Amino acid sequence: MEVILDALKDTLIVFPFILIIYMLIELMENGTSAAKSRRALNGPLAPLIGGATGLIPQCGFSVMAAKLYDSGLIRTGTIMAVFLATSDEALIILLVNSPLSTQAAQSILPLILVKLLVAVAVGYLVNAIIPDKHSEAQPLYGNSEIMSYSCGHDHSGKTTVRLYVLEPLYHALKVTAFILLVNLVLGFIIAEVGEDKLASGLIGGAYYGPFITAAVGLIPNCASSTVITETFVRGGISFGSCVAGLCTNAGLGLVVLLKNTKKIKRNILLVISMYAISVIVGIVINVIVAAI
Repeated sequence: MEVILDALKDTLIVFPFILIIYMLIELMENGTSAAKSRRALNGPLAPLIGGATGLIPQCGFSVMAAKLYDSGLIRTGTIMAVFLATSDEALIILLVNSPLSTQAAQSILPLILVKLLVAVAVGYLVNAIIPDKHSEAQPLYGNSEIMSYSCGHDHSGKTTVRLYVLEPLYHALKVTAFILLVNLVLGFIIAEVGEDKLASGLIGGAYYGPFITAAVGLIPNCASSTVITETFVRGGISFGSCVAGLCTNAGLGLVVLLKNTKKIKRNILLVISMYAISVIVGIVINVIVAAI
């Protein structure tokens, strides 16, 4: 009962903040079209811009990037930059946990910097290796525009109340439910095993942990980023393992990309490359942190 009450208390405290953040995200992202962003994502600064936009919570920009990539409007390095920078719900969870957790507060800036650095470096490197086959502008599905929203779905025809209140409420409740579940599971584990033993045997360790979390991050659902981030905040995994999992966490962008079965080999190779890069980054971080 104590574990259940603690989990409920910790979850209810963060719910209002999650709801407010989702409302703000809807205000910022509503109506962002791929047509408006195409020129920026096709120029020399494309990997940098792609990595910066991917950092925005939610996977709306990864969905947009996947659609642009399938249309031949952005390069491979650019979409990898967007995907590697995307963390779905992670930053939201770290922000709302910051008042309660020193680890969460201290990890926000390092996570943003590491993911941006990795995304931009990989983006420029891949674009330098793979020749640009789409230098000339192409039509964007005729005269239509690709819309991208925070949830990755079209919001056309929805009322203002539904768009800015009900939709954020739905997403906030869904994420809060996952947080509650993680809090309950970890709470019972900690109560049974003990915090000291759990901390001394982080899931997977410094070398195997990134392999596990990077695989979990590939699950195209907000549950994966929620589980990874909450487990990190609770001390279940290391920072390097957390980064590895969040680097592969491109959310619904992966679903959109893999829907194109005509180029399934290309898409699978891209996903495998993301996984390998994320694992290597996670292990390197763990080694550096251990050495420090």
